[in-house]
Amino acid sequence: MVESGDRRYGPAPLPQPRGPVSAALHDALTSAPHDLPADLASEFDGVDPIDNEDLQLTLFLCYELHYRGWRGVDDRWEWQPSLIALRSRAEAVFEVAVRALAGPQPPLLDGRMASALAAAVAADDGPALSAYLQQRATHEQFREFVMHRSIYHLREADPHSWALPRLGGPAKAALVEIQVDEYGGGRLDRMHAELFRVTLERLGLDNGYGAYLDAVPAVTLAGNNLMSLFGLHRRLRGALLGHLAAYEMTSSLPNRRYGRGLRRLGLDKAATRFYDEHVEADAVHEQIAAHDMCGGLVRVEPHLAADVLFGASAALALDRLFAAWTLDSWQAGRSSLRPRGPGAPITLHVDEPHRATGSETASLMTGLAC
Repeated sequence: MVESGDRRYGPAPLPQPRGPVSAALHDALTSAPHDLPADLASEFDGVDPIDNEDLQLTLFLCYELHYRGWRGVDDRWEWQPSLIALRSRAEAVFEVAVRALAGPQPPLLDGRMASALAAAVAADDGPALSAYLQQRATHEQFREFVMHRSIYHLREADPHSWALPRLGGPAKAALVEIQVDEYGGGRLDRMHAELFRVTLERLGLDNGYGAYLDAVPAVTLAGNNLMSLFGLHRRLRGALLGHLAAYEMTSSLPNRRYGRGLRRLGLDKAATRFYDEHVEADAVHEQIAAHDMCGGLVRVEPHLAADVLFGASAALALDRLFAAWTLDSWQAGRSSLRPRGPGAPITLHVDEPHRATGSETASLMTGLAC
């Protein structure tokens, strides 16, 4: 059983349920491993999985057992057969929806994987959340953004590290090169998760692992669950590398904007170091990811080309949904986080919520959804 320790590093306490399935799973996890009802996943039949709070939290509850576990939850739940069956049903529904969202992938011409990835990134037309954060976001809105991102950034490299034992040759070497930087070259104070923890502190936020799980909506969980789905299935190793490549190829400019946004709000160098570090590092990682990692994989396993492009397209598509959700919320003068309780929406602590004009909206709708 996982007991509480340094809460900065996990495990996190179980988040509150969001529907009948996550409630049943939550209750089960507080006891010794036992069989779950066989028909539990039938609740997900016919739902839109990407914005379904119950399904996304159910998947997150299952997936986290493969990461830090849950505080007070028996580690033997990780491979309990009926829990794996529930997870499989939920993620099958999720995967179908993600594939539909990503759309069909174009054929790869002459093995030019880097060019195909660049074309996918260039075609992305999501709202530029990063431009809004640089130019207009209030202190409270930036805090919200960081709360959303904390779910990923406090375990930043971990989902993609699932690919390491499933690769060989040039793709593996390239992934190791990227991941070494993410983990700070083995120095705790340089690990990207640690740099982000400082950003949380400077913004007056909780730096505990999973501290904001109850606050973030389904669309935030879905982006994190996508990485776990790809990472925990060997058949999706190509999609996992494509996902990482898309992140690296769309990272430098948004991170530059995030740093500028924090400086505009009066934050210090320690607060912006996480973002400043990514500006330079990810400019290098972009080339490694596209040419050496994904290109190297497809040279060895050419049948995985479509999977790589699917992973990249899926990453971009879910980031577009997240960016649209966040900007729509702010432009309507409401929080992008979940209500604190039934019927009690979170109110932004700003004097006059900004609503974009027509020209501003057109400007924000250009760029990457990062």
